[in-house]
This record gives sequence, structure tokens and C-alpha cells, in this order.
Amino acid sequence: MFQNLQQLVDGLQNKEIMIIGDMVADVYLEGRISRISREAPVLILEHAGETVVPGGAANAVHNAAALGGKVYAVGVIGDDNAGQLLTQVLNSKTVNTEGFITDAARPTVTKTRVMAGGQATVRQQVVRIDRETKQPLSSDVEQRLLNYIKENIRRMDAVVVSDYGSFTVSPSVRKTVIELCESAGIPSMVDSRYNVMDYEGIRLVKQNESEAANALGSSVLNKNSLIEAGKTILERLKAEGVLITQGPEGMTLFERSGAITHIPVTNKSEVYDVTGAGDTVVVTMMLALAAGASYQEAACLANFAAGVVVRKPGTATTSPAELKQAIGDHIL
Repeated sequence: MFQNLQQLVDGLQNKEIMIIGDMVADVYLEGRISRISREAPVLILEHAGETVVPGGAANAVHNAAALGGKVYAVGVIGDDNAGQLLTQVLNSKTVNTEGFITDAARPTVTKTRVMAGGQATVRQQVVRIDRETKQPLSSDVEQRLLNYIKENIRRMDAVVVSDYGSFTVSPSVRKTVIELCESAGIPSMVDSRYNVMDYEGIRLVKQNESEAANALGSSVLNKNSLIEAGKTILERLKAEGVLITQGPEGMTLFERSGAITHIPVTNKSEVYDVTGAGDTVVVTMMLALAAGASYQEAACLANFAAGVVVRKPGTATTSPAELKQAIGDHIL
């Protein structure tokens, strides 16, 4: 099976995938510790640089592009510097950002991390500043979003909804995407942080343990309740598959056929940072399905992809070559 997975990696190339969701600009402000302020007991940092990294749904977009997918990013950005920089970064990765709707009335969702360190000290995050509007989309912006989706979604090989709770995926957007994918026979998957139970009719669902627990009103899942959670989400959403990721314990795939497959992690010893690994899992699985994989094959390939990115700091991606190498190392 693992050799089949290596061959499957080639099939991911140029598959058309639409990723709809909350596009986030992760901004890293770098500073060198200079001294303690006289005004207050705080560090003074000398500005050393600024980097914008795709976050939220934009991280899923970045991951799909790195794997060779032909990516159509759909979301809302502000008429601001963060939105422009995020668009430029994704365009440089050959992502199609024509689906970015600019809304001058709301800022681009931005998470700014102030990072400090010196020559002999470890680089650390000092503070994070979040900027977003906690209001639903205006009717005009929502309609522009819907128009783009309706005009382009039917030619996709796969569709992902990446819902981080920042209001891009309105009830109308959610309903439209599910109905269009179902009528066109396009595989669709949702990764929703807060309201996955609103996605009845979606074909596939990805949740981590805590998200699945929250969705069902629980505080934590053990081995037995995880099985029940997977079955319950599958049944209530009338989905074909539910994938619950479990950190160092791997992931478990629940299928409508009744099959339950647990996929252990490929290497526990080299985990560096799990940030954004869920986005990697989702897009790898969907590109694999677009390439003709079964649900189990797609989930196994996604597991290998996650195993690569967790060995890298921050929100990271994996390339086809790295993915093939990881599978090859496991075979050996």
C-alpha cells in the first residue's frame, strides 16, 4: 500500500481545488532585545524585520499549492496592507486569488506576533495582537462571494471549506457550497473550529479531538467516546467520512460503510510544532481523493504529510519530494 501512496503523490499535481474560508495574515514582527524601558518594566525591542505568513484558510491554500495543486482561494480580505501582502504571498505560490473579495469596511483577519530574541537567547513570542471584525458579512460582500463560487465551483476536482469562525462561511455560503458540490459530484470536506454540526450534507468532515468533543457538548474524548463521537458526527451530518485527528496518537477515519480505521503517527520522536498540521491533513486528503484514492489511502497519505510538517517550526508545508521521502523512509 505504501508504494501505491508514493505513486499517488504524482497524481496530486495540477488537480483543481477550491478552498473557501477565513483567510488570515499571520504577521511576525522580529525584534532584538535592546534594554529595559525607563518608563515601565518592559523590554525595548529594536525592529529587525517583518514577515507575513498565510494563516487560517490561507495556510490550507499554501499547503495545497506546495503539494502541486491548482488552487483557487476564496475569501474576504480588507482594503489594507495585510490583505495586499497576503495576496502577494499566495500569488507568488501560483495561487489563483481572483476569489478574494475586498471589503473596505472590515480589516483582513490579522494575527501579529511580536518575536524577541538576542544572539545568545532563544527567540520567543512576547505578545500576540489579533485584529478582526466580529460581525457577519454585509449582503453585498456575501453576494459577491456567492457569485464567484457559483461561477467557478463546478469545474473543481475537490472543494474544502476552512471555517475558523471569522464569518466568511455564512449560512448561505455553506448551503450553496454543499448543494453545488453534491449536484456536481465533487468531493467536499469541511474543517470547522466551532460549528461543524451546521454542515449537514457535506461529504467529508475533519475535526481534532477537542473540536469533536465540543461539537457534541463534551469536554474531552477517551478511546471509547472518540468512537461514539465519530459515529455520531457521521450520522448527524449524513457524511460519507469523518476524520478525527488525535495529535501524537494519530488519526481515526470513520466511513459510512461502518469501517473504522485508526492510522498511527509515522514518527513520534521528531515532533517540533503541530501548528497548522490540520490544514495539511485536509488538503492532502482532498487532493488524493481528486487523484482517485480511496478514503483510507487518502487519509494515510494525509497522515504522512502531517508527519512532515510537524517536524518544522510554525505553519509549514510539505513538498511532493518530501512526502515521497517520508513514505520511503517508513517502508525501509
